[in-house]
Amino acid sequence: MADWQAWKKEAAFVDGAWIGADSGESIDVTNPATGEVIGTVPNCGDAETARAISAAEAAYVGFAAMSLMERVGLLWKLHDALMDNQDALGELLTVEMGKPLAEAKGEIAIGAQYVRWFAEEARRAKGEIVPAGVNGRRILVTKHPVGVVGMITPWNFPSSMLARKVAPALAVGCPVVAKPATATPYSGLAWAALAEDVGYPKGVVNVLTGSARKIAGAMMESPVVRKITFTGSTEVGKELIRQSADTVKKVSMELGGNAPFIVFDDADLDKAVEGAMVSKFRNSGQTCVCANRIYVQAGIHDAFVEKLVAETRAMKVGDGREEGVVQGPLIDADAVEKVQEFLDDATSKGGMVASGGKPHDLGGTFFEPTVITGATQDMTFAHEEIFGPLAPVFKFDTEEEAIAMANDTVFGLASYAYTSDLGRAFRLNEGLKYGMIGINSGLITTVEAPFGGVKESGLGKEGGSQGLEDYLETKYVCIDGI
Repeated sequence: MADWQAWKKEAAFVDGAWIGADSGESIDVTNPATGEVIGTVPNCGDAETARAISAAEAAYVGFAAMSLMERVGLLWKLHDALMDNQDALGELLTVEMGKPLAEAKGEIAIGAQYVRWFAEEARRAKGEIVPAGVNGRRILVTKHPVGVVGMITPWNFPSSMLARKVAPALAVGCPVVAKPATATPYSGLAWAALAEDVGYPKGVVNVLTGSARKIAGAMMESPVVRKITFTGSTEVGKELIRQSADTVKKVSMELGGNAPFIVFDDADLDKAVEGAMVSKFRNSGQTCVCANRIYVQAGIHDAFVEKLVAETRAMKVGDGREEGVVQGPLIDADAVEKVQEFLDDATSKGGMVASGGKPHDLGGTFFEPTVITGATQDMTFAHEEIFGPLAPVFKFDTEEEAIAMANDTVFGLASYAYTSDLGRAFRLNEGLKYGMIGINSGLITTVEAPFGGVKESGLGKEGGSQGLEDYLETKYVCIDGI
């Protein structure tokens, strides 16, 4: 048995026990690179979710009362367990999701970094004493765990997306009920196994697989669940926000993106192409922060396209476990169809295929890394998220024009720009309506910084000191008669 198979848990984890679905039903999990069914997971629903919420509620008082350094110590053990098993957990991730093994191992590592970061940040969750306007009074402001947290995570980063939610919750004393994506459940269930191994009390970490509608519905209806954190589509996020109103839950939403990648004439051309490759084609373009629209200033446009095309043609596509592979398959056939629709729309409106442009000869859900030139704002991908290895290149003339086109979207998650003009960098900071901006960098996610968007890209932040605040409530105490 390969090491990764030891972490393939074919059961949900509720109240410290591994369980099947009440119905006995299960869901197949498929390797997108081979089409092979690699296992099953329970098809849980609202009844199992209700039990998980009850277990978390029962665990809350004791866990919140646990000493800070005990909680910090458990997080350190969790960090070490992730890194000790990085290779096996990375391979498990590749097998169920498809990304290259190096990327998968990197995802395990950054997940461990989030755990370590929030273990440290929890020690800095300070309140304050505020000067009172009335003599004889003291005003105290204190921070407290929000309570039981429901978590819903996507398939594209099935381990690190959970890390960004689980780590701050556990750091401040919030039990969790997590629902990983049905396509990639094993990386989520591995977190339950790790939590069990390092000694978390039963009920503190619960992980359910199965019906997204039923599990999420039970979370949203429960008055016990005081916070919902979701990473996924804007459409689903809006529905969860609506449902949260009935019990006035705290919500964190990391939703869709449509990232502009702007290259100015004064940019370092080689670095700009390198950044575009990392931003666009990492995880086969299946990231919410990947370059969705590449805007290149007229003076450097042709040279940029030439180098970008050469780089994409050199990419090795294949099973993520094969040596040298830098792009794996798309997650499923629907993803392939969506990329093809974007491509057909662009070519019907005058776009030209500069490289790639069709499903890969490997078959299945593999798609060629593709560059489209002559892209315009009336093409569908100018306003919708691609989520695939399709890089549309737009030409622009002025800085003002680039900023206007970049902001012409309902989304506001990540954006990128390459320039050697420091003044322009500050103007972009003011002008680009995005929660994150990378200047001369195509890979900006880091545990020390707040990750999150504006407009229809979401609410709240993950990472940085701000990521801890989303799991805390603030109380004010007035003490009179002093």
